[in-house]
Amino acid sequence: MSKSLRVAVVGAGHLGRHHSRLYAAIPHAQLVGVADVNAERAADVASAYGTKPFADHHNLIGQVDAVSIAVPTESHFAVARDFIDAGCAVLIEKPFTRSLAEADELLALADARGVPIQVGHIERFNPAFVAAKQYLTTPLYIDCDRIGVFSFRSLDIGVVLDLMIHDLDIINDLVDAPVADVEAVGIPVLSPHEDIANARLTFDTGCVANLTASRVATRAVRKLRIFQPDAYISLDYAESKAYLFRKRKGEFDPTQIDPTTIRDLKSFVFDKLISIEEIPMEPVNPLEQELLAFLRCVSDGTAPPCSGRDARGALELGTRILESIQAKLFRHRPLEP
Repeated sequence: MSKSLRVAVVGAGHLGRHHSRLYAAIPHAQLVGVADVNAERAADVASAYGTKPFADHHNLIGQVDAVSIAVPTESHFAVARDFIDAGCAVLIEKPFTRSLAEADELLALADARGVPIQVGHIERFNPAFVAAKQYLTTPLYIDCDRIGVFSFRSLDIGVVLDLMIHDLDIINDLVDAPVADVEAVGIPVLSPHEDIANARLTFDTGCVANLTASRVATRAVRKLRIFQPDAYISLDYAESKAYLFRKRKGEFDPTQIDPTTIRDLKSFVFDKLISIEEIPMEPVNPLEQELLAFLRCVSDGTAPPCSGRDARGALELGTRILESIQAKLFRHRPLEP
């Protein structure tokens, strides 16, 4: 990929600033500009990374080969449609769109214009997930925790499309089977949308996934645990660490063990019966890897690692979860006098 690509960022908020910083440092990318409806914010980010500010994203159309869209979710569709219609490749921050109808319209337009859509499901590039994926075979149970403190961002959507959507994308990638049943509950706390949610997904394969997401917690946790017949894999996205647990070779009958003869049960189990291996990984910046993958797909025509259709699958699951949540909230809503 030697060709220099003209790129821009629309949205100069928290994520847009990081996109701009990384594009400015990539040798084969030329950061043409940063656009934001807040002209002062656009000017601040553009000045920091040596490019031009724009108050209207339409002024970038025709000047760039690829664009990162990091505006609020409610604007994803309109901004992406403008660039796709002009034949420009887009990287849209998650969630893909607000609705499946919007997603389908963008996918159809991208097919007609022959341009790629990549969606910013960044955990696909987390070194812990990348390193652990080689050990994944047949997941039977998946447990996800994604919680954080209230950030006052992404308040146009709830926690399902804000945070849980990351895990929905990863689970779809791992299981690759239809979801037979969805059970979910969610509660608004500080925003008009659900700020805490739990979902239980049952796949046609029999695999069960349990997901918990909160954006009103006292601390941040981003963990994934995968149980399969031959191993248990534990990932910590935040720490970029992954561990592989496997039963040691040899026959073992736990009913023949007298626990009163063992001084330290934990040491006995994990020294004698179960091995723990920290999975080695490359220390990379996931967002940088995501942007590099996007530029490769634009330059070389390769398929994006998380395409618009992949992201639609996560959005469809998120939509089913939200429908389950809404049904329960309606059922328990007090009757008006």
